[in-house]
Amino acid sequence: MTNPHDTASPAATQVSVDTRKLALASWVTQHTPAAQYPIVLQSLGSDAGFRRYFRYQNPSQWLAVDAPPTTEDTPQFLAIAHLIEQQAVRSPRIAAVDAVQGFLLVEDFGDRLLFREANAENADSLYQQALDTLLQLHRCPDDPALIPRYDRALLRRELEIFSEWFAEKLLGHALDTTEKKLLDGWFTQLEDNALAQPQTFVHRDYHSRNLMLLDDGSLGVIDFQGALWGGVTYDLVSLLRDCYLRWPTQQVTRWALDYRAQAIAAGIIPAVSDAEFLRWFDWLGLQRHIKVLGIFARLSLRDGKTGYLNDLPLVIRYTLEVAGQYPELRAFADWFTQTLLPLAQQQFWYRDYQTAGNQSAGDQ
Repeated sequence: MTNPHDTASPAATQVSVDTRKLALASWVTQHTPAAQYPIVLQSLGSDAGFRRYFRYQNPSQWLAVDAPPTTEDTPQFLAIAHLIEQQAVRSPRIAAVDAVQGFLLVEDFGDRLLFREANAENADSLYQQALDTLLQLHRCPDDPALIPRYDRALLRRELEIFSEWFAEKLLGHALDTTEKKLLDGWFTQLEDNALAQPQTFVHRDYHSRNLMLLDDGSLGVIDFQGALWGGVTYDLVSLLRDCYLRWPTQQVTRWALDYRAQAIAAGIIPAVSDAEFLRWFDWLGLQRHIKVLGIFARLSLRDGKTGYLNDLPLVIRYTLEVAGQYPELRAFADWFTQTLLPLAQQQFWYRDYQTAGNQSAGDQ
């Protein structure tokens, strides 16, 4: 769920990782005639999946990518890269690929993440650029053979990650029959909202760590290989209620409604009211944040990527703020606050969720 510069691979896979790294270095040598020898791969870490990224010369034009075929779908990555390139969206060019081994040479976009570059002074300009790029992505034609459906079954599987990995495995709370029934009802409402809004291309992780400022002033998009066809507000809320970077509430609302106006003008969505659009936005964002609580817990407990736990308080904040605004979901917020929050407060990673993210974007 994030980009190559953020987190290291689990120690448990180190033996196989080293073997693949040697094979990748050999493969890179074959495809980089002008490189200095011997090629030394310098790790940039891994993303939330099992792809790993390496630089191997300076100045660098290409990244070497290890995408193990047992866990990563390189043909899908290539197909989605081609699709979004057709929409004039800047994604890394691909110099060489071996889909059987899971090795790639892709364009090095550098290190200027939106996450690092955005501040109160330049946010409006940078986020308008991100919204313009999102509009381009939302113009992608539907191709059911290429882009999986973000259907009810998948939405439910994602929400159940929260139940298993956040509530039960991270916090140690065994859900009883009554709680499971209540969650089923709340989850169904969130699924209904996601399926009722217009369906478009969904990047799935369109946020400040997957958007990069390039030397030519354009915005580069990475980590798109998990794309789906689903609710139009999914990527919008991923961007504006970012799990790593919080912006003031009024600013987020203004940006969201600006996008609504542009999407209506472009024919991407019908002329819905501000209130209906914000409900789409809030509820699909809540689905995402509930899922992310489970995913971040799983990344730590299963994959050894404990750094994601530090981002849980901000995700809790989004979850409780949105659920508490709607009468239909207030019972979920109350249950979470009374049952799960006391357990979270005992965790080493916990900090006051009510102020989480304030320091990053000056929220009030």
